[in-house]
Amino acid sequence: MTGTDGWLVVIDPQNIFASPESPWGSPFFADAMRNIRLLAAAHADRVLVTRWMPTADRSTSWGDYFEAWPFADQPASDPLFELVPSAEGLSPHPTLDLPTFGKWGARLETIVGRGTPVVLAGVSTDCCVLSTALAGADAGGRLTIATDACAGSTAENHAAALHVLGLYPPQITLATTADIITPA
Repeated sequence: MTGTDGWLVVIDPQNIFASPESPWGSPFFADAMRNIRLLAAAHADRVLVTRWMPTADRSTSWGDYFEAWPFADQPASDPLFELVPSAEGLSPHPTLDLPTFGKWGARLETIVGRGTPVVLAGVSTDCCVLSTALAGADAGGRLTIATDACAGSTAENHAAALHVLGLYPPQITLATTADIITPA
């Protein structure tokens, strides 16, 4: 699937993943964000932005996770979790805030519609994008990963995640921003 006949889901364009000072900051975030903005313009009002929030139950393995990453164990109101300025206004819809890596589920499907084509973009390719895409594939989604509108934690991890995602056709396809905006 390429084209802009479906929805664009922008995964977690937040300060925590964009800031060079953040242990989770992607050095590729700014480049991905330029392409995300192009995709958002092409999808108009069919854009949904998600945010990862630190509100998971600490009695689960998320407690261990926050022990490993104490810098992220902050109140949900911390500026780390705000959208980057260039992501504000991408969507007319409220953000979908979840305490999970993957954002695919009933709440997302209620907004975009079951079976509707969805383009995924955002951060990080090797965590939240990958987790969202695999859950979407299992749910029968029609997903395209905008490869140049995703930012990995490292170039190697980005490439590895794209390799894995490329193993899931026809549920998941890979395409560049240009291919999505101007399909053949």
